[in-house]
Amino acid sequence: MEYKTLNNGLTVPVLGFGVYQIWDQEECEKAVLEALKIGYRLIDTAAVYYNEEAVGRAIKKSGIPREEIILTSKLWVTDATYEGAYKAYERSLEKLDVDYLDIFLIHQPYNDYYSAWRAMEELYEAKKVKAIGVSNFSTGRLTDLILNNQVKPVIDQIEQHPYKQRQLQRETAEYFDVAVEAWNPFNQGKEGIFEDELLLQFAHKYQKSVPQIILRWQTQIGVITIPKSVHPERMEENFTIFDFRLTEEEIAAITRLDKAPQSTGPREHRELVENLHQIDPNKQ
Repeated sequence: MEYKTLNNGLTVPVLGFGVYQIWDQEECEKAVLEALKIGYRLIDTAAVYYNEEAVGRAIKKSGIPREEIILTSKLWVTDATYEGAYKAYERSLEKLDVDYLDIFLIHQPYNDYYSAWRAMEELYEAKKVKAIGVSNFSTGRLTDLILNNQVKPVIDQIEQHPYKQRQLQRETAEYFDVAVEAWNPFNQGKEGIFEDELLLQFAHKYQKSVPQIILRWQTQIGVITIPKSVHPERMEENFTIFDFRLTEEEIAAITRLDKAPQSTGPREHRELVENLHQIDPNKQ
């Protein structure tokens, strides 16, 4: 495993395990338990994933000391207020059955998230969480949040893969010493990414799979990545990426696959924001 030290000194694995869209509680618990057995020590969940209880049970059953696991959860839009952030934090602790979170993120940059950030700063200063950060923040929203607050996010968790590399977001994050963490590293298999000729060429050369090439590329360019799977053999495959390195020329070639090099972040159209505000993880 390789590690990255965040801007507040917290050291985290560059490869973690995500549980987005693992809606079935039993399946989620089994998947996280398997991931921990394989060696994953960075686990990423969220209130709106509706599976924090399953993640917590898996951590308990694993027998792995809590301090050896970096556990992330996220504050949803409907709770993004000063008081809401405090309440949501406590709910996440209760559902996960843990005493603290390692990383607490604002999931989306909507509602009164500046007030929520102030509450999260207080949680951090009170040592109730080891680090705070954001998710799905565009270059402008990340910059504005940093310029107007005391504590800087440690992470901006964004969609990032060879076809959507988010170069401008990564440059902004690097400028402010904020780590980038990739969700959806495989583009959900869309646009033929697993059949991409260049990625297949590198996979053949290194006797690896295309997903392994993608994850290795991400970790080598400094991106933390959190692939998801419910299949033990794929979890193992995704974990086995540190026994080879891509060359600088190969990394440059993958960079040329980017289909949106001028993207500054997520689209923020009216329908999207309206839909996000209608989702309430506390009413399931």
